[in-house]
Amino acid sequence: MTARLSIVVVGAGLVATALGCQQNPFRPAPATPVSFTPQAGSPATTTLALAPAAVPQFPSFANTDPKQLETQLARSRQETQLAQDELAAVREQLAATSTQLAQARSVARPAAPPGGDFAAGGQGAASPTTASIGPAAMQEGMAHLAIPGAAPRLDGGVVRIEIPADKLFEPGTAALLPAGASLLSQAATEVQRVYPGQFLGIEGHTDTEPLQNATWGSAHQLSVARASAVFEFFTSRTTLKQGQLFVVAHGPNHPVVSNATAAGRTRNRRIELVVYPEQSAADSGATALVD
Repeated sequence: MTARLSIVVVGAGLVATALGCQQNPFRPAPATPVSFTPQAGSPATTTLALAPAAVPQFPSFANTDPKQLETQLARSRQETQLAQDELAAVREQLAATSTQLAQARSVARPAAPPGGDFAAGGQGAASPTTASIGPAAMQEGMAHLAIPGAAPRLDGGVVRIEIPADKLFEPGTAALLPAGASLLSQAATEVQRVYPGQFLGIEGHTDTEPLQNATWGSAHQLSVARASAVFEFFTSRTTLKQGQLFVVAHGPNHPVVSNATAAGRTRNRRIELVVYPEQSAADSGATALVD
């Protein structure tokens, strides 16, 4: 068999074709279709998939006892209310300190000329002032006060004598107890002995509890009535003079401790006798001030 062989060079490759021969060994084999389907027994193809985005997990209360949840909620509310009460008490104490500082600065001014007026904190009983004593004498006098159940303390330029209202009055009223009248008599005697002729403020304070006695429309009214009862007792039953005295009603505005506890509320219900450095030389009516 005779055959012609043609060799064609294309680029860098070599292609051979047989002409005139049906059994050309260089004839290309028929193309085999490519299949991407894995054959039986062959390894399975690997599929890549993106992980889903992370979903935040929240605590589930489905199995929590409702009574336990209510207890926790009530405790949380109670703690929040206690914190709010303490914050309110701190704010009130800061306000009270500012007021007392203003009063101390006011009473520390030079004595008024004859015929002038004395006013504690800008208001109070009108009376000429003759003399005043210094802070050292005020502080020294505290050690000589002997008033049962009363706690004197120095507050700026004044001396405050704290007397529990529960020892002076019937609960929720301005009616003096027999023991309260005796205590006020001792207080008046001691103040006159240690601080003769000094101006004396009578301050009424209450706690924040709602009033149980329908006689009084507000805590301020009760504090006015109690301070006025002490004023009437002093002027009618003791040697203290009207010209020395003035009445101030604070209501619940100036607690000394938090009202969140029963003990705190008991202490905040009080009468404070405030001894000022200035001395009075004349009698005049007392003026009631409502804070």
